[in-house]
Amino acid sequence: MQSLLLPTAAAAPVAAPRSRRQPPGRVSVRASATAAAAPRRETDPKKRVVITGMGLVSVFGNDVDAYYDRLLAGESGIGPIDRFDASKFPTRFAGQIRGFSSEGYIDGKNDRRLDDCLRYCIVSGKKALEAAGITNGSKAMEKVDKARAGVLVGTGMGGLQVFSDGVQNLIEKGHRKITPFFIPYAITNMASALLGMDIGFMGPNYSISTACATSNYCFYAAANHIRRGEADIMIAGGTEAAIIPIGVGGFVACRALSQRNDDPKTASRPWDKARDGFVMGEGAGVLVMESLEHAMKRDAPIIAEYLGGAVNCDAYHMTDPRSDGLGVSSCIKQSLEDAGVAPEEVNYINAHATSTLAGDLAEVNAIKQVFKDPSGIKINATKVLYAPINFTSEIDSSSRPDLMFHLQSMIGHCLGAAGGLEAIATIKAITTGWVHPSINQFNREEAVEFDTVPNVKKQHEVNVGISNSFGFGGHNSVVVFAPFKP
Repeated sequence: MQSLLLPTAAAAPVAAPRSRRQPPGRVSVRASATAAAAPRRETDPKKRVVITGMGLVSVFGNDVDAYYDRLLAGESGIGPIDRFDASKFPTRFAGQIRGFSSEGYIDGKNDRRLDDCLRYCIVSGKKALEAAGITNGSKAMEKVDKARAGVLVGTGMGGLQVFSDGVQNLIEKGHRKITPFFIPYAITNMASALLGMDIGFMGPNYSISTACATSNYCFYAAANHIRRGEADIMIAGGTEAAIIPIGVGGFVACRALSQRNDDPKTASRPWDKARDGFVMGEGAGVLVMESLEHAMKRDAPIIAEYLGGAVNCDAYHMTDPRSDGLGVSSCIKQSLEDAGVAPEEVNYINAHATSTLAGDLAEVNAIKQVFKDPSGIKINATKVLYAPINFTSEIDSSSRPDLMFHLQSMIGHCLGAAGGLEAIATIKAITTGWVHPSINQFNREEAVEFDTVPNVKKQHEVNVGISNSFGFGGHNSVVVFAPFKP
């Protein structure tokens, strides 16, 4: 997209931030890397943050295992928009959720009133708590100190349908026809607030809105509440429901969307020379994050460990990334320092790659600045998910230990919820030993020297995985996960 505000800025060299931890001399476990001293990871059980539950709403349904199975199988979640008449739009397809039901999670009266953005948050949040062994009315819930339990679920767009309906009523019928729920259901903090009210969590409760980087910002902030001793347990992630006329029209006006209407299932093709924009998606992805001490006291099911993260800003342009990748590379380095991880230990990257002309290569350039051996890195993309081949093939990646992936090639770009759904995919890769393919890899850019796991899932033991998310405004975010080791 053409620059709207600023001329291209020169990339000035920036000194790498100093690590907060001293290296103890541990040897890297990455097979393809030379021995390297790793920074020290957190050892205090009060400050170690573990993942004990995951919940989602997606184009593939509301079950985490089924969601990941369909990612591994390479199924397409992209199709024509039928929620409204999109025939006059230049983009007429998306990762639209169909047949969503909140039964058992939201009472009927509220369910009819709520914007989908709020419904997706409440359902995914409660499902994450169920997976963590905590449900309303259970003994486990009774033992939770509610004053030290918080909710931090963000959204990039908020209750967009409620907002759109309110504006339409104002124009067509006058102000008296605006629902009293217009403001409460449109503002971005209400998803966290309603979930907190429903389950009684009285600790930190707010939202963060940093466009498509929202979920990772929430994970980072939630973990820091735990590390600082302000909370024992946090529900964190992102939710989004923007596939409505004003949402699609807005991104069309930005010239951000693919217009491959004749073949929507292959429209999102990250790193491919023929990419022409991203495909919209929707849903929610939420994690239950706890201090290790709290999780062990209640004998929680520990799925993985959050090692650290980082957030920063390009300070460059409203929508375009820095072509030199400086902001992103700095963010990756800072996240590894926060996690106590050496670059040589990372062998999985779930990339943000949205299939935009500038963004995909800017991210690759940034990754090259941090990980010096492209031959050993594999990347995947989650936002697309379709490939016209047999996905039953299985590849053992033991000879190629590092993988880089991208989820948006499968489910569409879920905006503020993207990082939440991609974090779940990253954690499932850790727990299953399988990484999903990046599909629609037809004619890859030469600059992408990494193994992008094209078209076929691969077996892979993840040592340390990172998940990248970047948003309009130059907002960068990276979170780091690993298998839990007592």
